[in-house]
Amino acid sequence: MKIKYILFVSILLFPLVGKAQQDALFSQYMFNKLVINPGYAGTRGALSAVIVGRYQWVNLDGSPKTASVSVHSPLRNEKMGVGLYIYNDLLGPLQDAGFIGNYAYRVQVGDGLMSFGLQFGLRYNHIDWTKVNFYDSHDFVYDASTRKEIQPDVNFGIYYYTDNYYVGLSSKHLLEKQFSVIEVDGESLYATFLRHFYGMAGVAIPLGDEKLIFKPSTLVKYVKNAPLQVDINASLLINQTFWLGISYRTERAAVFIAEMNINSKLRIGYSYDWYLNELQNHNMGSHEIMIGYDFMVRNTRIRTPRYF
Repeated sequence: MKIKYILFVSILLFPLVGKAQQDALFSQYMFNKLVINPGYAGTRGALSAVIVGRYQWVNLDGSPKTASVSVHSPLRNEKMGVGLYIYNDLLGPLQDAGFIGNYAYRVQVGDGLMSFGLQFGLRYNHIDWTKVNFYDSHDFVYDASTRKEIQPDVNFGIYYYTDNYYVGLSSKHLLEKQFSVIEVDGESLYATFLRHFYGMAGVAIPLGDEKLIFKPSTLVKYVKNAPLQVDINASLLINQTFWLGISYRTERAAVFIAEMNINSKLRIGYSYDWYLNELQNHNMGSHEIMIGYDFMVRNTRIRTPRYF
Protein backbone atom coordinates (compact mmCIF):
# COMPACT_ATOMS: atom_id res chain seq x y z
CA MET A 1 0.00 0.00 0.00
CA LYS A 2 2.86 2.40 0.73
CA ILE A 3 4.21 1.74 -2.77
CA LYS A 4 0.78 2.65 -4.16
CA TYR A 5 0.87 5.91 -2.22
CA ILE A 6 4.27 6.77 -3.70
CA LEU A 7 3.13 5.91 -7.21
CA PHE A 8 -0.04 7.99 -6.83
CA VAL A 9 1.81 11.10 -5.67
CA SER A 10 4.32 10.66 -8.49
CA ILE A 11 1.53 10.48 -11.07
CA LEU A 12 -0.14 13.52 -9.50
CA LEU A 13 3.03 15.58 -9.72
CA PHE A 14 4.38 14.39 -13.07
CA PRO A 15 2.09 16.33 -15.43
CA LEU A 16 2.65 19.48 -13.36
CA VAL A 17 6.45 19.48 -13.24
CA GLY A 18 7.33 17.25 -16.18
CA LYS A 19 7.58 20.26 -18.47
CA ALA A 20 9.67 22.33 -16.05
CA GLN A 21 6.93 24.18 -14.21
CA GLN A 22 3.51 23.98 -12.59
CA ASP A 23 2.39 27.33 -14.04
CA ALA A 24 0.53 27.53 -17.33
CA LEU A 25 2.70 27.92 -20.42
CA PHE A 26 2.36 30.99 -22.68
CA SER A 27 4.23 31.26 -25.97
CA GLN A 28 3.40 34.97 -26.37
CA TYR A 29 4.99 35.88 -23.03
CA MET A 30 6.50 39.05 -24.52
CA PHE A 31 2.98 40.50 -24.96
CA ASN A 32 1.58 39.19 -21.65
CA LYS A 33 4.27 39.90 -19.06
CA LEU A 34 1.97 40.71 -16.11
CA VAL A 35 1.30 36.98 -15.53
CA ILE A 36 5.07 36.45 -15.16
CA ASN A 37 6.43 39.60 -13.51
CA PRO A 38 4.41 41.81 -11.09
CA GLY A 39 6.79 44.72 -11.77
CA TYR A 40 5.26 45.13 -15.22
CA ALA A 41 2.05 46.70 -13.86
CA GLY A 42 1.45 50.20 -15.21
CA THR A 43 4.49 50.30 -17.49
CA ARG A 44 2.51 50.78 -20.73
CA GLY A 45 1.25 54.17 -19.55
CA ALA A 46 -2.38 53.25 -20.15
CA LEU A 47 -5.14 51.05 -18.81
CA SER A 48 -4.03 47.93 -20.68
CA ALA A 49 -6.07 44.73 -20.98
CA VAL A 50 -4.92 41.41 -22.45
CA ILE A 51 -6.96 38.26 -23.08
CA VAL A 52 -5.18 35.01 -23.92
CA GLY A 53 -6.60 31.62 -24.84
CA ARG A 54 -4.33 28.60 -25.30
CA TYR A 55 -5.09 25.06 -26.50
CA GLN A 56 -2.00 22.89 -26.05
CA TRP A 57 -1.30 19.53 -27.75
CA VAL A 58 -4.41 19.57 -29.94
CA ASN A 59 -6.08 16.12 -30.32
CA LEU A 60 -4.24 14.71 -27.30
CA ASP A 61 -6.83 13.55 -24.78
CA GLY A 62 -6.78 15.61 -21.58
CA SER A 63 -4.37 18.19 -23.01
CA PRO A 64 -3.91 21.59 -21.26
CA LYS A 65 -6.38 24.38 -21.99
CA THR A 66 -5.71 27.81 -20.51
CA ALA A 67 -7.54 31.14 -20.46
CA SER A 68 -6.33 34.33 -18.79
CA VAL A 69 -7.40 37.96 -18.53
CA SER A 70 -4.98 40.61 -17.25
CA VAL A 71 -5.56 44.32 -16.68
CA HIS A 72 -3.10 46.92 -15.38
CA SER A 73 -2.70 50.70 -15.28
CA PRO A 74 -0.59 53.49 -13.76
CA LEU A 75 -2.20 55.52 -11.00
CA ARG A 76 -2.51 59.32 -10.78
CA ASN A 77 0.91 59.18 -9.17
CA GLU A 78 2.71 57.67 -12.17
CA LYS A 79 5.31 56.06 -9.93
CA MET A 80 2.67 53.51 -8.96
CA GLY A 81 0.83 50.91 -10.98
CA VAL A 82 -1.93 48.43 -10.16
CA GLY A 83 -3.40 45.46 -11.91
CA LEU A 84 -4.99 42.05 -11.68
CA TYR A 85 -5.21 38.88 -13.65
CA ILE A 86 -7.64 35.99 -13.66
CA TYR A 87 -6.84 32.61 -15.13
CA ASN A 88 -8.22 29.10 -15.49
CA ASP A 89 -5.89 26.24 -16.38
CA LEU A 90 -7.25 22.76 -17.12
CA LEU A 91 -5.11 19.63 -17.49
CA GLY A 92 -7.17 16.47 -17.73
CA PRO A 93 -8.93 16.12 -14.35
CA LEU A 94 -6.85 18.89 -12.75
CA GLN A 95 -8.08 22.48 -12.49
CA ASP A 96 -5.98 25.44 -11.36
CA ALA A 97 -7.71 28.83 -11.28
CA GLY A 98 -6.79 32.11 -9.67
CA PHE A 99 -7.63 35.74 -9.00
CA ILE A 100 -4.45 37.76 -8.44
CA GLY A 101 -4.12 41.48 -7.53
CA ASN A 102 -1.00 43.51 -8.31
CA TYR A 103 0.80 46.61 -7.00
CA ALA A 104 4.02 48.11 -8.42
CA TYR A 105 6.21 51.10 -7.55
CA ARG A 106 8.73 52.64 -9.97
CA VAL A 107 11.87 54.70 -9.44
CA GLN A 108 14.18 56.37 -11.96
CA VAL A 109 17.45 54.48 -12.44
CA GLY A 110 19.76 55.81 -15.14
CA ASP A 111 17.95 56.14 -18.46
CA GLY A 112 15.10 53.89 -17.41
CA LEU A 113 12.67 52.96 -14.67
CA MET A 114 13.04 50.23 -12.08
CA SER A 115 9.70 48.78 -11.04
CA PHE A 116 9.14 46.64 -7.94
CA GLY A 117 5.94 44.61 -7.99
CA LEU A 118 4.02 42.45 -5.56
CA GLN A 119 1.07 40.18 -6.30
CA PHE A 120 -1.31 38.64 -3.82
CA GLY A 121 -4.36 36.55 -4.55
CA LEU A 122 -6.20 33.27 -4.25
CA ARG A 123 -5.79 30.01 -6.16
CA TYR A 124 -8.44 27.34 -6.53
CA ASN A 125 -7.30 23.76 -7.12
CA HIS A 126 -9.30 20.62 -7.66
CA ILE A 127 -9.04 17.14 -9.16
CA ASP A 128 -12.25 15.83 -10.74
CA TRP A 129 -11.99 12.06 -10.40
CA THR A 130 -15.13 11.62 -12.54
CA LYS A 131 -12.91 12.46 -15.54
CA VAL A 132 -10.54 9.60 -14.74
CA ASN A 133 -11.16 6.15 -16.21
CA PHE A 134 -10.36 3.56 -13.53
CA TYR A 135 -9.54 0.13 -14.88
CA ASP A 136 -9.82 -1.26 -11.36
CA SER A 137 -12.99 -0.20 -9.54
CA HIS A 138 -11.30 -1.27 -6.31
CA ASP A 139 -8.38 1.11 -6.82
CA PHE A 140 -7.56 2.80 -3.52
CA VAL A 141 -7.89 6.24 -5.14
CA TYR A 142 -11.39 5.48 -6.44
CA ASP A 143 -12.96 5.97 -3.03
CA ALA A 144 -10.62 8.75 -1.87
CA SER A 145 -12.10 12.07 -0.85
CA THR A 146 -10.54 15.09 -2.56
CA ARG A 147 -10.91 18.55 -1.06
CA LYS A 148 -11.58 21.54 -3.27
CA GLU A 149 -9.08 24.06 -1.99
CA ILE A 150 -8.60 27.82 -2.08
CA GLN A 151 -5.10 28.90 -1.14
CA PRO A 152 -3.38 32.30 -0.82
CA ASP A 153 -0.57 32.98 -3.26
CA VAL A 154 2.17 35.63 -3.29
CA ASN A 155 4.49 36.64 -6.17
CA PHE A 156 7.28 39.23 -6.40
CA GLY A 157 9.09 40.79 -9.34
CA ILE A 158 11.61 43.45 -10.39
CA TYR A 159 11.30 44.92 -13.87
CA TYR A 160 13.68 47.48 -15.42
CA TYR A 161 12.85 49.11 -18.74
CA THR A 162 13.71 51.93 -21.12
CA ASP A 163 12.20 52.87 -24.47
CA ASN A 164 14.32 50.23 -26.21
CA TYR A 165 14.99 47.34 -23.83
CA TYR A 166 13.81 45.60 -20.68
CA VAL A 167 15.06 43.05 -18.16
CA GLY A 168 13.14 41.41 -15.33
CA LEU A 169 13.46 38.91 -12.49
CA SER A 170 10.54 37.40 -10.61
CA SER A 171 9.52 34.58 -8.30
CA LYS A 172 6.06 33.06 -7.93
CA HIS A 173 4.36 30.92 -5.26
CA LEU A 174 6.53 32.26 -2.46
CA LEU A 175 4.32 30.58 0.16
CA GLU A 176 4.77 27.10 -1.37
CA LYS A 177 1.30 26.00 -0.30
CA GLN A 178 0.03 22.41 -0.41
CA PHE A 179 -2.77 21.51 -2.82
CA SER A 180 -4.80 18.55 -4.11
CA VAL A 181 -5.01 17.00 -0.65
CA ILE A 182 -6.78 13.64 -0.48
CA GLU A 183 -7.55 11.37 2.41
CA VAL A 184 -6.82 7.66 1.94
CA ASP A 185 -7.16 5.21 4.81
CA GLY A 186 -6.78 8.03 7.32
CA GLU A 187 -3.62 9.41 5.67
CA SER A 188 -3.28 12.69 3.77
CA LEU A 189 -1.55 12.86 0.40
CA TYR A 190 -0.81 16.16 -1.31
CA ALA A 191 1.31 18.06 -3.79
CA THR A 192 3.04 21.42 -3.25
CA PHE A 193 3.24 24.58 -5.34
CA LEU A 194 6.98 24.90 -5.67
CA ARG A 195 8.60 28.32 -5.84
CA HIS A 196 9.18 29.33 -9.48
CA PHE A 197 11.88 31.69 -10.76
CA TYR A 198 11.74 33.67 -14.00
CA GLY A 199 14.22 35.83 -15.87
CA MET A 200 13.28 37.82 -18.97
CA ALA A 201 14.97 40.29 -21.28
CA GLY A 202 14.30 41.93 -24.64
CA VAL A 203 15.57 44.71 -26.86
CA ALA A 204 14.26 46.68 -29.86
CA ILE A 205 16.89 47.40 -32.54
CA PRO A 206 15.98 49.64 -35.52
CA LEU A 207 17.28 48.28 -38.83
CA GLY A 208 17.92 51.40 -40.86
CA ASP A 209 14.82 53.26 -39.74
CA GLU A 210 11.74 52.53 -37.65
CA LYS A 211 10.01 50.78 -40.56
CA LEU A 212 11.82 47.61 -39.56
CA ILE A 213 12.57 46.78 -35.91
CA PHE A 214 14.42 43.66 -34.79
CA LYS A 215 13.25 42.53 -31.39
CA PRO A 216 14.99 39.52 -29.81
CA SER A 217 13.82 38.37 -26.36
CA THR A 218 14.23 35.48 -23.96
CA LEU A 219 12.45 33.94 -21.01
CA VAL A 220 14.21 31.61 -18.56
CA LYS A 221 12.17 29.48 -16.13
CA TYR A 222 13.40 27.39 -13.24
CA VAL A 223 11.71 25.30 -10.56
CA LYS A 224 13.32 22.84 -8.20
CA ASN A 225 13.56 19.19 -9.37
CA ALA A 226 12.87 20.09 -13.00
CA PRO A 227 15.08 21.01 -15.99
CA LEU A 228 15.83 24.66 -16.70
CA GLN A 229 13.58 25.86 -19.53
CA VAL A 230 14.63 28.62 -21.94
CA ASP A 231 12.55 30.36 -24.63
CA ILE A 232 14.54 32.31 -27.23
CA ASN A 233 12.61 34.53 -29.61
CA ALA A 234 13.52 36.62 -32.64
CA SER A 235 10.85 38.96 -34.02
CA LEU A 236 10.54 41.70 -36.61
CA LEU A 237 8.17 44.67 -36.42
CA ILE A 238 7.29 45.78 -39.94
CA ASN A 239 5.94 49.30 -40.58
CA GLN A 240 4.88 49.59 -36.92
CA THR A 241 2.02 47.22 -37.78
CA PHE A 242 3.02 43.58 -38.15
CA TRP A 243 5.02 41.45 -35.74
CA LEU A 244 6.47 38.26 -37.18
CA GLY A 245 8.60 36.02 -35.00
CA ILE A 246 9.93 32.57 -34.25
CA SER A 247 10.92 31.04 -30.92
CA TYR A 248 12.78 27.95 -29.81
CA ARG A 249 11.96 26.30 -26.48
CA THR A 250 14.47 23.96 -24.89
CA GLU A 251 11.87 21.21 -24.49
CA ARG A 252 12.40 20.95 -28.26
CA ALA A 253 9.57 23.04 -29.60
CA ALA A 254 9.49 25.71 -32.30
CA VAL A 255 6.95 28.53 -32.02
CA PHE A 256 5.71 30.74 -34.86
CA ILE A 257 4.24 34.08 -33.76
CA ALA A 258 2.34 36.80 -35.61
CA GLU A 259 0.79 39.96 -34.20
CA MET A 260 -1.00 42.83 -35.88
CA ASN A 261 -1.45 46.32 -34.45
CA ILE A 262 -4.91 47.14 -35.76
CA ASN A 263 -4.49 50.70 -34.50
CA SER A 264 -2.73 52.52 -31.65
CA LYS A 265 -4.99 50.78 -29.11
CA LEU A 266 -5.93 47.34 -30.43
CA ARG A 267 -3.59 44.44 -31.19
CA ILE A 268 -4.22 40.78 -32.01
CA GLY A 269 -1.68 37.97 -31.84
CA TYR A 270 -1.49 34.29 -32.72
CA SER A 271 1.12 31.62 -32.10
CA TYR A 272 1.54 28.01 -33.15
CA ASP A 273 3.80 25.55 -31.33
CA TRP A 274 5.37 22.75 -33.36
CA TYR A 275 6.97 20.01 -31.27
CA LEU A 276 10.25 18.42 -32.31
CA ASN A 277 10.16 15.60 -29.75
CA GLU A 278 8.16 12.39 -29.25
CA LEU A 279 4.92 14.40 -28.91
CA GLN A 280 5.09 15.32 -32.59
CA ASN A 281 3.36 12.09 -33.67
CA HIS A 282 0.58 12.34 -31.10
CA ASN A 283 -0.81 15.86 -31.42
CA MET A 284 -1.42 18.65 -33.91
CA GLY A 285 0.59 21.34 -32.15
CA SER A 286 -0.59 24.10 -29.83
CA HIS A 287 -2.59 27.24 -30.63
CA GLU A 288 -2.60 30.50 -28.69
CA ILE A 289 -4.64 33.64 -29.39
CA MET A 290 -4.01 37.02 -27.74
CA ILE A 291 -6.12 40.20 -27.86
CA GLY A 292 -4.79 43.38 -26.26
CA TYR A 293 -6.36 46.82 -25.89
CA ASP A 294 -4.97 50.03 -24.37
CA PHE A 295 -7.48 52.50 -22.96
CA MET A 296 -5.81 55.91 -22.80
CA VAL A 297 -5.81 57.48 -19.33
CA ARG A 298 -5.73 61.23 -18.76
CA ASN A 299 -2.79 62.99 -20.41
CA THR A 300 -0.20 60.32 -19.61
CA ARG A 301 2.78 60.59 -21.91
CA ILE A 302 2.85 57.45 -24.01
CA ARG A 303 5.67 56.63 -26.40
CA THR A 304 4.54 55.62 -29.90
CA PRO A 305 5.31 53.01 -30.98
CA ARG A 306 5.45 50.97 -27.76
CA TYR A 307 7.72 47.98 -28.25
CA PHE A 308 7.01 46.46 -24.84
